Amino acid sequence: MRGWFRLTMGLLAVVLGALWTVLGLGYVESSALADQRIWAVVGPALVLIGLVALWYGMRARRR
Repeated sequence: MRGWFRLTMGLLAVVLGALWTVLGLGYVESSALADQRIWAVVGPALVLIGLVALWYGMRARRR
């Protein structure tokens, strides 16, 4: 069971960050987050945090 929490949170962060990036860049127009630059900045940052969590989760699973 080692690393499952980090893997789950990392995957969730990557998906949510990608969604926020797409919304912040204005590719989806029917949202309150559309064309808001803050989400175009926060999204990629969250994706990076998620990738780090995935990496740590994979390392914990290999041990």
